[in-house]
Amino acid sequence: MSRWIIFVLLVFYAVIVVSCVSVVIAENKNPIRAVAWTLALLFLPVVGVVFYFFFGRSMKGTRMVSRKVRRKLLEKSRPRQHDLDNSCLDPDSRQMVKLAHTLCHAHLDRNNSVEIFTSGSEKFRRFMDDIRNARQYVFIQYYIYSDDRLGNELLDLLASKAAEGVQVKVLYDHVGSFSTPNSFFRRMRQLGVDAHPFFKVTFRKLANRINWRNHRKIAVIDGRIGYIGGMNVADRYVETAPDGRIWRDTHLRVCGPVIESMLYSFTVDWNFLRPDDDVYAIAGDDYPDAGDVPMQLVTSGPIDAWSNLVLCFQKAIISARKRIYIQTPYFLPTDALLKALQGAALSGVDVRIMIPEKTDSVMLGFGSRSYITDCLKAGIKFYFYLPGMLHAKTMTIDDSFVTTGSVNFDFRSFENNFEGNLLIYSEDVNRRMRDIFFTDLEACRKIRISEWRHRSAYEKTLEALVRLFSPIL
Repeated sequence: MSRWIIFVLLVFYAVIVVSCVSVVIAENKNPIRAVAWTLALLFLPVVGVVFYFFFGRSMKGTRMVSRKVRRKLLEKSRPRQHDLDNSCLDPDSRQMVKLAHTLCHAHLDRNNSVEIFTSGSEKFRRFMDDIRNARQYVFIQYYIYSDDRLGNELLDLLASKAAEGVQVKVLYDHVGSFSTPNSFFRRMRQLGVDAHPFFKVTFRKLANRINWRNHRKIAVIDGRIGYIGGMNVADRYVETAPDGRIWRDTHLRVCGPVIESMLYSFTVDWNFLRPDDDVYAIAGDDYPDAGDVPMQLVTSGPIDAWSNLVLCFQKAIISARKRIYIQTPYFLPTDALLKALQGAALSGVDVRIMIPEKTDSVMLGFGSRSYITDCLKAGIKFYFYLPGMLHAKTMTIDDSFVTTGSVNFDFRSFENNFEGNLLIYSEDVNRRMRDIFFTDLEACRKIRISEWRHRSAYEKTLEALVRLFSPIL
């Protein structure tokens, strides 16, 4: 009898595996991703199936909000023109603007100002000053909100503004903030701050929610000031670790009509969680600190018909004529992006990629290193950032294009996370970003192919194994 039970279980398991492989092949138009999941299902007994149910299924076609709610939100926003006729943008930038608009209705907003922060202390000091001056509302969205010194300082400030009658709403990612005790957010709500987790993971909804994370970092204050970038709310962004290592990131403070797009993004995410909460607020119609910087906010996520930011990145890389400078904590590009970077370098474009020497994820570190040889062979210059964890997510191309925000240069950000990046068309911002890149370059070690080939067999084997599964990490 026991043999029959084992036989039936094996047959049942085989049916499950074959069914999952069939779904993977049907759902994944990306053959590399499909192959990775097929390998996991076939060669990781039981574990592969469990991982697939938790991390492998597609959300394509799911709606964040209904058409009715989306129409309502759009009706409450101010009419905006998307006219390039009088634009001073070059032809490549105009094509990028059209692409972003087609993908996700990203408006080109002119007359914005940009302040760039590479220091968490400076960013959060300015951020808290802006919150202290808030009169109407403060909307904050972070992937990680920690119960530490910085988190509690910001909580106390938000609570004091709520006590003044300012509308304060906080959206945090449930998985990203797993290490933060529920009591912290309960206290936040008790003090008048309307705080909620994105895609709260419960046992009943574990498989349906754990893989889809909201990685955006967007804040809007009174419809006149916005923040976007890679920094989360955690002490590591403002304090040096005991071993002297730093957490280096990039964040922007923006003023101008692009705030409307940031406000809309926050509102869609909030209405997805709280459909009965009519939170939409109109952005301010005067921007005392506005400038002359054109930009678009591009959002992306696993529910989108297209991989919005992947297509924007590919378009930008292919259009490059002089230089491509990338800073990213993890480098696990899609095959198309890798080929685009290689093609750019082989055609004479100065392509430089900077990643941290030591990451906060050992596996992603090995995955990132597995691509270095392919890059070096094509003439791409690769650098390890030495002082600490490089968490910045920036790409600076030629003389007038920059994109930065929350998206890492990896499969998870491109396909599984809800992300937000600004596309900025400005020679001034481009120049400032280039200066930052070269300042960081002074603290880097350049990787040379002659030395890279002499890595240990152990490292090469681990990198090769991790790369096999990089599309599903």
